Amino acid sequence: MSNPWAGEVTLVIDGEPHVMKLTRGALAELEAELEADTLVSLIERFEREEVSTRDVLALIIAGLRGGGWRGDRASLLSAVIEGGPVAAAKAAGQLLARAFAFPERD
Repeated sequence: MSNPWAGEVTLVIDGEPHVMKLTRGALAELEAELEADTLVSLIERFEREEVSTRDVLALIIAGLRGGGWRGDRASLLSAVIEGGPVAAAKAAGQLLARAFAFPERD
């Protein structure tokens, strides 16, 4: 189970829950993957709902690696994400938001 206060989000891949977290190393990897100077443009794309599949995939991979996952891009591309692309995009957005803000109480 993920801890939103620690910036974590759970994503179920191939029937197995994985905790994602954007650590400093994961954020650096994300910036390199997206060839971005800062994450501000990525955050702005999410806020404008103009996020690309590439953005979502890069966020998920960075978050999974920050959570300790040792898989690779190819294995994720062939995996089944519970809830499909919409759930993946939602989890990526939550991950980004939790990395830079306190979660709201349920």
